[in-house]
Amino acid sequence: MKVYLVGGAVRDALLHYPIVEHDYVVVGSTPKQMLALGYTQVGKDFPVFLHPESKDEYALARKERKSGQGYTGFICDFDPTVTLEEDLYRRDLTINAIAQDENGQLVDPYHGQADIKSRILRHVGPAFSEDPLRILRVARFAARYHHLGFTLAPETFKLMKEMVSAGELKTLTKERIWLEIEKCLKTGTFHLFLDVLNELDALQDTLPILPSWNAQNSSLTEQINNQKEMSNSPHITSTWQICQFCICLQTCKLDNLKDIEQSLRIPSIFANSLRDYKTLQLLLNAPLNAEGVLQFFNQIDLWRRPERFSLLLEILKHSGNKTDIAKMLENCANVAQAITAQQIIALGYKGAEIKLGLQTARVTAISKILE
Repeated sequence: MKVYLVGGAVRDALLHYPIVEHDYVVVGSTPKQMLALGYTQVGKDFPVFLHPESKDEYALARKERKSGQGYTGFICDFDPTVTLEEDLYRRDLTINAIAQDENGQLVDPYHGQADIKSRILRHVGPAFSEDPLRILRVARFAARYHHLGFTLAPETFKLMKEMVSAGELKTLTKERIWLEIEKCLKTGTFHLFLDVLNELDALQDTLPILPSWNAQNSSLTEQINNQKEMSNSPHITSTWQICQFCICLQTCKLDNLKDIEQSLRIPSIFANSLRDYKTLQLLLNAPLNAEGVLQFFNQIDLWRRPERFSLLLEILKHSGNKTDIAKMLENCANVAQAITAQQIIALGYKGAEIKLGLQTARVTAISKILE
């Protein structure tokens, strides 16, 4: 039984890049032996075990063969005779197919180190085309390491484009696509991910609500990322993830909240924020007046959900030299919120008059801010 560190930890160590997690492959062992050593099994058909102390993942060396359509249609062979080289051969990219033994020696049968030096993302072998999820994974790697100068190998780009043309991405679930998007959002590289998918003609199958993506969209988000200095940070706040998502998808087709949730299967906070941001764009694209601002506040339910407005202000501040507009809207919201129904009742308004009086008072207050 031999244990090797594999995948991302080895790759990122060679790149002097922050290491997020450690994964190991075990050669020459069986599930029974792993359990006897105190490991906890977390997969049956795909035998992965958690270390009893570190809780790092240890997977038995395996080979795979295609048994069906999509990214789940595989049969795994994890016989103890499977070699390390056979296990590494099933991996997606050469830079991810490097192992390190317990003495720190590297095992690199597919020349991943050379591709790291050349800054090339190259697929390991023909089995790459059997898993459509790898299109998104490689696009994510291309985005993540873009600032280090990595590019796709021509043969890998060609293969990925052929897979897209063959409709392979249509077999992926919306939930699985979102997981890849979320990983890009956490590293501040979502716009670069979209660049790659656009070049592959893959946006229709992954983000059908996004009618177009161009260099101007990408450049705007790049400027924002530079301001935030995100490129080398492994930790991105949840607020910034939402900001990136909304700014990148500001041109999306969106008729209602249900459309965005159903087309992407995304968390409600992302769907709500995108809807609110697009509603704000409609406000700002028309001549600004107090009645329109108040209607906008009603639409986003400022009175009961002020946190949605606060998040919207953050998105606006990051969407390109709009700090002044954000401050103006914040002042409008403050004066409008300061006027309550109780104050209107105290002036003698009753019944249906209360709502009209409240609206009139808020419009008057907002008008003074807009003057």
